[in-house]
Amino acid sequence: MKFIKWFAPLIVLFAGSLAFAQVTLPTVNMGFKTTQNPAEVVNAVKMVLVLTVLTLAPAILIMMTGFTRILIVLSFLRQAMGVQQLPPNQLLVGLSLFLTFFVMGPAFTEINQKAVQPYLSGNLSQDLAIDNALAPLRRFMFTQTRDQDLGLFVKLSKIQQPKTRADVPTIVLVPAFIVSELKTAFMIGFIIFLPFLIIDILAASVLMAMGMMMVPPIVISLPFKIMLFVLVDGWSLLIGSMVKSFG
Repeated sequence: MKFIKWFAPLIVLFAGSLAFAQVTLPTVNMGFKTTQNPAEVVNAVKMVLVLTVLTLAPAILIMMTGFTRILIVLSFLRQAMGVQQLPPNQLLVGLSLFLTFFVMGPAFTEINQKAVQPYLSGNLSQDLAIDNALAPLRRFMFTQTRDQDLGLFVKLSKIQQPKTRADVPTIVLVPAFIVSELKTAFMIGFIIFLPFLIIDILAASVLMAMGMMMVPPIVISLPFKIMLFVLVDGWSLLIGSMVKSFG
């Protein structure tokens, strides 16, 4: 209570000074008005497009980067160990997000240098900025996409057979890339499951031999799974191998 008595007058004086002081604050006005200036119409359309891109940013991050593979592999690891709620989903998503930024660092740097900064400085048009921004993403997706998956979606799209990779539309490349990422993630998940599956089989066999059939094998195998994962430095081994898998 003494603390409140001491500082209450100071708070009142500070609030009063703010009330009488002239503080400049930014304001945003939104509304409809008629105009004869085409530049204002173009600026309004650009603002709508920017807001649309911001709403699609999470989907772009998931569909055109390595986020899908990383998150699925980490989810497979949690299922293989048998710890259903550890690590929690928020932690897995956060780790996947930062690993994605780490893997895509060179591509994001190139986008910033060749697309974002030149466009903001007025040295590059909007169309060229979009093309320059897509170039490193397309290069990354091509390196991770299998030829059979790309050929499948080229066939399904019923477009003219592209002669080079530059002729492949991005709308065809993205689903092919996602399917390839799913295949790769499931292959890595299969390899992760094998050692933990062996431990589960050994635990079930020992319980059967001892006549303890009412005891769930997961109760016995879970501590050994955690111990094995810690002894082999599983997190460093898994994350290092996963980052290297992107080449």
